[in-house]
Amino acid sequence: MPIATLDIWHDLVQNRNAKGLRDLLAEDVVFHSPVVHTPQAGRAVTTQYLAAAFQVFFNPSFRYVREVVGPRDAVLEFQVEIDGITVNGVDMIRWNDEGRITDFKVMIRPLKAINLIHQKMGALLQAGQQQQ
Repeated sequence: MPIATLDIWHDLVQNRNAKGLRDLLAEDVVFHSPVVHTPQAGRAVTTQYLAAAFQVFFNPSFRYVREVVGPRDAVLEFQVEIDGITVNGVDMIRWNDEGRITDFKVMIRPLKAINLIHQKMGALLQAGQQQQ
C-alpha cells in the first residue's frame, strides 16, 4: 500500500491536482504547518493548505531529492527555488491501512525560506478564506 499512496501523492504534485486530494486524505487528517503553531485537523483545512502549497512550492524547480519509506509512513526531502531563495524541507507523511493520509507535517529551512513561505502561504490562505 505505501507505494500506491506515494505514487498518488507524486502524481498530484506533478499535476498540481488539488481536486485529487479529497480521495487521498483521510477525513480526520491532521496537517502540521512549518509556520502555524497549532496542528490543523480535518480534510477541508488540510486541503486548503496543500492546495496553496501546490501554487507556492510546485514550480519547475521543485524536486524531491530523497525518500525514506516505511510500511505506513514516509519522509520526502524536497528542494525548490522561490523568488531566488533556495528552500529545503521535508514532508513527513503517515497513512492508514486504506492508504489515506492521516498526518502530514512540513518542515522547512533556512529561516529566510520560512519567512518567505509564511508570507506567500498566508496571502493565498487569506484570499481563499475571503472567497468563501
